[in-house]
Amino acid sequence: MARVSAAALTAALVATGSNAVAADTPAPSLASADVPAKASGTSKFAATAEAAYAPINALYAVDKNGEVWAYPPNGEGGLDTRSWAGSDWQDVRQATQADQDSDGLADGAWAAVGNQLHYLPFDSDSILVGNGWNIYNRVTSAGNLGGAGADDLLARDGSGVLWLYLGYGNGKLTQRYKVGSGWNTYTHITGKGDLTGDGKDDIVAKDGSGVLWLYKGTGNYKAPFQSRTRVGGGWNTYNDVVSVGDIDIDGVTDLVARDKNGALYLYKGTGSASTPFKSRVKIGSGGWNTYRLMF
Repeated sequence: MARVSAAALTAALVATGSNAVAADTPAPSLASADVPAKASGTSKFAATAEAAYAPINALYAVDKNGEVWAYPPNGEGGLDTRSWAGSDWQDVRQATQADQDSDGLADGAWAAVGNQLHYLPFDSDSILVGNGWNIYNRVTSAGNLGGAGADDLLARDGSGVLWLYLGYGNGKLTQRYKVGSGWNTYTHITGKGDLTGDGKDDIVAKDGSGVLWLYKGTGNYKAPFQSRTRVGGGWNTYNDVVSVGDIDIDGVTDLVARDKNGALYLYKGTGSASTPFKSRVKIGSGGWNTYRLMF
């Protein structure tokens, strides 16, 4: 994606309410993690050719001391040993990885720190995106929802309205676009890639009664999702649900869920809208409740 002009950068800053002053609180740091290469050969892909481009990222987890740890896929359907990936995360409320150059690998993460949104390029200095982000209680990047190439950002405000910010490809964001209302019925909203095999990025959302819903992406930023379809019930056994992309390196986006006892489960993606996930597989026997935030 071509670099945006100086004028476009200025417009992005204005649109997100940011300014040129330094952040009020120390910006957290974030290091990259080594991830396996994509599977080779179309015979390994469970769905269509588009699903072969599922992003591959580490799972990041923030502990109660403000340290962040990276768990890359181990190439065998699970996660590798953790490695230290950053500090000063005490004040981070929400975080989500983002691919800025459309290569299927995250280049950093957006982090809501108090009233501000920062973009944290891997192994580099943070970028202040904007102020006023304390109005949002959930931010997540499900991938490219607007069709322009770079990942975009979803943000839910306190009244349950969901907004979409399109990414410029450098961590900055456009003005927001209203997606819809009533989204405060959901305790978790996540996604990172195509779940249905149609080449468009999707999201899933867990409601307060424990039902998981699928929202198929349209690729149109003005109406980014189709009507929801039910995935299944019983998801209140989990206190966190997150997607970072393709964990088992089969070309299809997956879902990770942590239960109340601190065990971690992987739901492998199928690439089918009617049944988007296989039966769960335990990939962490316990101890995951030590983390207050996973992204």
